[in-house]
Amino acid sequence: MGLKDLFSKEGRAKSALAKNLGRAVNKHAQSFDRQKALEALAAEGSDEALIGLMRRFDMTYDKSIEDENEKTYCYQALKAKGAAFIPALRQGMKEAQSYSWPLRLLEDVGSPSDLAAFVDDLVARHPAGYERDPSRKIQFIQWIAEQDQLPSTQMANHLVAYLDDVDEGVRFHTVAALKVHKDENVAREPLLKRFVNPEEESLRLRLRILELFADAGWAVTGYRPSVEARLPEQFLLDAKGLVKKR
Repeated sequence: MGLKDLFSKEGRAKSALAKNLGRAVNKHAQSFDRQKALEALAAEGSDEALIGLMRRFDMTYDKSIEDENEKTYCYQALKAKGAAFIPALRQGMKEAQSYSWPLRLLEDVGSPSDLAAFVDDLVARHPAGYERDPSRKIQFIQWIAEQDQLPSTQMANHLVAYLDDVDEGVRFHTVAALKVHKDENVAREPLLKRFVNPEEESLRLRLRILELFADAGWAVTGYRPSVEARLPEQFLLDAKGLVKKR
């Protein structure tokens, strides 16, 4: 930025925005100063400023009350932007270290089609397979499980790939999400393959699969001998191959 630009109205605005963006996530600043920066970003209202507010969700301040108050302020300020916030939200989530607050905001400002589109984005960003920190993957899978208004066939098609994820937590929460977004044609066989997989050591995951089958009334057709070999004592198979709780 040249000297002339620095003293122009536009230059002063850019300089103020840059300072507020930095101050908003400066954990060494006083809470009062950081709050003023957050308020300035909310008032400025550009996508860059709103993404700056989102970045506050990823910073943890050592004083928990102030930390929560600042994050709640950002949440309410962004929520007030309504659907106009969607483009900034989509961009901001590309760099977000946690999805908990952004996904709550998406529920507040997005339409069902927006929610489905964001799922497409997240699945593309976090495919099944190794990820050094799978926490964000687990967060959005848990969130999908809470959104019963999303199209179940589309969600099931996304979710089944995560049954083979290397992380047990991802696999477990995937089964929980498939209990909500049931689609027998899509999910029955991948779930059975996961259940009978000799490398699957997670008992809680196998129990969750059996609960899903019992609740949904799905049969284990084609897999009965292998399922019976791994069937825990809490369950049995009837003559039709339906899973029953004892």
